[in-house]
Amino acid sequence: MEERPADAMVRLDARSLRGLAHPLRVRILEILRSGGPATATMLANRLGEDSGNMSWHLRQLATHGFIAEDKERGTKRERWWFALHKYIGVEQSDFLSEQELRGLLSTLKKAVITEQFRRAEEFTDQDWPTQWQEAAAVGYWRFRLSSSELAALRTELVVLLERWEARRAEDPERSDGEDVQDVVLQFQGFPYRPAS
Repeated sequence: MEERPADAMVRLDARSLRGLAHPLRVRILEILRSGGPATATMLANRLGEDSGNMSWHLRQLATHGFIAEDKERGTKRERWWFALHKYIGVEQSDFLSEQELRGLLSTLKKAVITEQFRRAEEFTDQDWPTQWQEAAAVGYWRFRLSSSELAALRTELVVLLERWEARRAEDPERSDGEDVQDVVLQFQGFPYRPAS
């Protein structure tokens, strides 16, 4: 069966933030995005969770507009779910005026960072050919910037990444004879204050 194309992005609002700010839901959504449609049982087995608990979290993600049931797959007893969006946009200023929303935003950020770390850790545990080991990178840069400079740097990086994403989208089968794989590029940028 053909994969359903996900919309590019959904922007969080207070309601959807409340529905996503849970580590297990972030993990479920990542699996549905990267691995395609799945059932509650499949996800429960992969994540070591109870399938009833998994079904509840799937319904919460659906209620808040992150996933939907694939009615063309499965049976009445076996429901398949798929992600509706490739990315989630967060305008942090939307959530900073209310204490509850700031807390939920912090929970969401921690879950996303944990997921990013898990992905990077999985890569280091896998056996990739030499050319992929050499092409991959893990590192960091340290700058002295103002908040507006950091925002400008982030904007420039996003433009660059969107250009590379569009390049592949224009011709998804192009490989120039090379081994082509899905690649995840993760970055974080934040002010750093050493612990005293």
